[in-house]
Amino acid sequence: MIGVYVPGRSVLHRLPAGVKIVALLVSIISVAVVVGTPVGAGVAVGASLATFVVAWIPPRAAWSQIRGVLWVLAALFVIQFALADLAAATVVCGILLASVVLAAVVTLTTRTTDMLDAVVGALRPLRRFGVRTDLIAMTFALTIRSIPLIAAILRQVDQARRARGLRPGPRVLLAPTVLAALRTADGFAETLAARGMD
Repeated sequence: MIGVYVPGRSVLHRLPAGVKIVALLVSIISVAVVVGTPVGAGVAVGASLATFVVAWIPPRAAWSQIRGVLWVLAALFVIQFALADLAAATVVCGILLASVVLAAVVTLTTRTTDMLDAVVGALRPLRRFGVRTDLIAMTFALTIRSIPLIAAILRQVDQARRARGLRPGPRVLLAPTVLAALRTADGFAETLAARGMD
């Protein structure tokens, strides 16, 4: 879901990465604080979706960023509806969807290297206190890389399930995905250890 840059010349593409990251954080916090009704949640989702248009993101690229999280939101909606009510479920899921859309717009309009440079630049003053900003940047990079990687693993597991004719379910999808993700994490760890990173 994250880490796929779409080249373009929109206003959002031309903004510095640091500005977009700060704007993203402010926007998400503002949405979480301000939105309290289903109507407000709908407005927030609509406004966040409009940023795809402002950024001139192709519909297929925009949909690929959203569809992966919809089943999670659907499950969360059911849980919230059972624990609270329809309004609360709508507000919570609306806030999360708006946040995901805004984060997707930032990653689609910003190169990963530019985001890492912005993070390292913001953390640079911490070096005088002995903080290893290079390790923080590497962790950030691994996180960005791991999200689409895990999504790809989930797709592969789902394709294998369909080939075997199995019904979808938590055991059939999640268990193999978690095991494959752990194997991938072990591979990352071995690679970093081989390069002297502990």
